[in-house]
Amino acid sequence: MNWGNLLLQFILCYISTVCFGILLNIPKRAYNIAGIIGGSVWVIYWIMYYHSGVGLAFSNLVAAILISILSQYAARRKRMPIIVFNVPALVPFVPGGQAYKMVRNFAIGNYHLVTVYFYQVVVIVGAITLGFGIGELLNRVLIYLRQYLIKKSRWNF
Repeated sequence: MNWGNLLLQFILCYISTVCFGILLNIPKRAYNIAGIIGGSVWVIYWIMYYHSGVGLAFSNLVAAILISILSQYAARRKRMPIIVFNVPALVPFVPGGQAYKMVRNFAIGNYHLVTVYFYQVVVIVGAITLGFGIGELLNRVLIYLRQYLIKKSRWNF
């Protein structure tokens, strides 16, 4: 694992996340946080998938959970909608390359490669969807537990 490569991955993903945020016209005060969320989650994904040998589905699932949790925390902190941070940070994980290769191989007639790329697209999209759901669930559970513990501690005094 090369630290220079990881730093380069972070910087490029930070830039792509901020640029996509500019295209989506998110508020300027959200650029930096959205870029940090996108870059840091991409580095974690990169380490998991390319260096630790974790599978495609699980690494995308963990990345989506982290994006969801960090975006909800940033949204509460900055008093903005969650989507302001979710969507730009999600851009590096969208399986556009696999979808393009699937359609290209379908046009050429390589049906075996079409099924391989179609499987990858379905797995990535499913993992991202499930990860956002699990991230939302974890945040709700943490908020509930925090409120429950505060109420319980008031009764003890």
